[in-house]
Amino acid sequence: MVKVKRVYEPPSRDDGKRILIDRLWPRGLKKTDAVADEWMKELAPSAKLRIWFAHDPGKYSEFKKRFFRELAEKKDQVDEIMTFANRGTVTLLYGSKEERYNNAAALKEYLEGKTAIRKKAA
Repeated sequence: MVKVKRVYEPPSRDDGKRILIDRLWPRGLKKTDAVADEWMKELAPSAKLRIWFAHDPGKYSEFKKRFFRELAEKKDQVDEIMTFANRGTVTLLYGSKEERYNNAAALKEYLEGKTAIRKKAA
């Protein structure tokens, strides 16, 4: 199971493995205060894509298409998260104030799509 949560929210028991997936460290959060098991910044959108998107809801559909193309090039990291998710819950952490249109929500959708494809093929 994959969940999405803002990194500033307190952790809960049902978070499972907590993975920060932002390229930049979240503002105002000390690394010692972050409750994250891993920081997988390589699974964040490229700097160019992140700057272009700027959390504009009107660009979200195109952002996802571009981001998914980037993720297709990161098979090893995607597979690593899918392995964690197959073992239990994974919570993707993000720093944005935007709760719906962000890279963590897009990554969750991508992972769920990959899972569905694998289930159909099995």
